[in-house]
Amino acid sequence: MILDLLFPKKCILCRNLHSKDETDLCHACRQNAPEFSPIKNNIPFVAGWTAVWYYRDDVKKSIQRYKFRNARSYAAAYGRFLALRIQQMQVDFDYITWVPVSFRRKFQRGYDQVELLAKAVGKELDIPVIPTLKKARHPPAQSSLKDPSQRKANVLGAYRTMQDSKLSTKTVLLIDDVITTGATVSECAKVLLSSGAKEIYCAAVASAHNNKHK
Repeated sequence: MILDLLFPKKCILCRNLHSKDETDLCHACRQNAPEFSPIKNNIPFVAGWTAVWYYRDDVKKSIQRYKFRNARSYAAAYGRFLALRIQQMQVDFDYITWVPVSFRRKFQRGYDQVELLAKAVGKELDIPVIPTLKKARHPPAQSSLKDPSQRKANVLGAYRTMQDSKLSTKTVLLIDDVITTGATVSECAKVLLSSGAKEIYCAAVASAHNNKHK
């Protein structure tokens, strides 16, 4: 009770104070948030993918707070919503893994926001979460590039699998925070498949895929 008075709970999207019966989202955001609609899969090396929302308006602001303003507590809420979407895929996953940020960015932020998200999803779905990827080089942030061909070239060869990743014949769910052009998850999926994984599916909190398609 005292903690609620000192740190009142707010909607993770619009940041309005919760009423007594609200959790994670306020009623208005539950009704009006830009919900992602399934689209034809066109991300190379990915068997299928999903997201919770489109990356715009309050969703975009929320994810930016999560990534850049230490709102790491959002991971649990994002994980709950994303788990519901993943269940709709009706795929039996052996492992969950994630698109890692660079060591430099993790050091600057103090956390890897996608790792926290993957662990939250794993907890909700009771699926083992394992690290499988590391960044072999540190290219500019994808968000700094607008052209899809530039994004694809930017991440080429940027990821490597860890030696003990145990991927052989496994169906893997790859988590990211935002999917924009699909270049990042496609590159990661390619690397995981080349290391023996059977299939790679992806899930993200938000998609910029034209409603738009990192």
